[in-house]
Amino acid sequence: MNNKKVGIIGVGNVGSTLAFTLASKNICSQILLKDIRENIVQAMALDISQSANAAKSNTIVKACIKDKEFKDCDIVVITAGVARRPGMSRDDLLLTNAKIMTQVIQSTITFNPNAIIIIVSNPLDAMVYTALKASKYPRNKIIGMAGILDSARMSHFILEKLGYGAGQIEASVMGGHGDDMVPLPNFSTVAGVPLSEVLKENDVKDIVEKTKNGGAQIVKLLETGSAYYAPAYATSLMVEAILEDKKEIYPCAIKLEGEYGHKNIVSGVPVMLGKNGMEKIIELNLTNIQKEEFNKSISSVQELVDTLENKFFK
Repeated sequence: MNNKKVGIIGVGNVGSTLAFTLASKNICSQILLKDIRENIVQAMALDISQSANAAKSNTIVKACIKDKEFKDCDIVVITAGVARRPGMSRDDLLLTNAKIMTQVIQSTITFNPNAIIIIVSNPLDAMVYTALKASKYPRNKIIGMAGILDSARMSHFILEKLGYGAGQIEASVMGGHGDDMVPLPNFSTVAGVPLSEVLKENDVKDIVEKTKNGGAQIVKLLETGSAYYAPAYATSLMVEAILEDKKEIYPCAIKLEGEYGHKNIVSGVPVMLGKNGMEKIIELNLTNIQKEEFNKSISSVQELVDTLENKFFK
């Protein structure tokens, strides 16, 4: 464990499930939890600590009430933000969560100056952009979790369609975390076999559409919430790759500085994760259609960024 400390800000369903997952994995020495709901964060710390003891994990789980208690983390995961409520416009949601993100980031970097920051809050790509701007950090230190989740959803729908291959499916998704994400069937395999060799074209198209709507499907079924097991586990993979300097390749939201022909915008692309956070961006050889879809995805994120620049950062 090398005396590593992970902080989680926001202990709703995703944050608390992430803390439970990390404690169960026993990959860090401490997990610090922070939330504006003091009773909830204390309850979660107690519950997850007790689960860690049941698992004979060495990880210590602690609730932090004051900002100065939440300090010296190697990684900080931010899930804080509000969900869209009835009557709230998309811009209202964006600006409200940008305000929350800015406040959280300023507190985080004051007491955790060396931390790699993983953003899970939505709208994801815009919140990564906000965190970068508020912190003035280099892009390798602030990374968004989305692509691993979207790829896992694609893997599920491939398995659902095939009926076999569990544990052997590698799916790949790029672009923003939203309706304009770009699933990549030609970079997806089952036990190393290209998807096109095991599925018909119409089946692949169906998988792509289901992947794009994977999160919305869960929201519709839950009625009062959104997914948390898969987002939390996906985030735990990022934490593990960074803590253990694994040099793993995962799709993550990162600021582009010329890669894929785009600058000063955040989007999901394959990156190498290690002790320095994002250590390398992998540029895939996309088809012309995939390039067009990726550009469309970038444009959707750019609309959010333009709103932030015109209404929030001025």
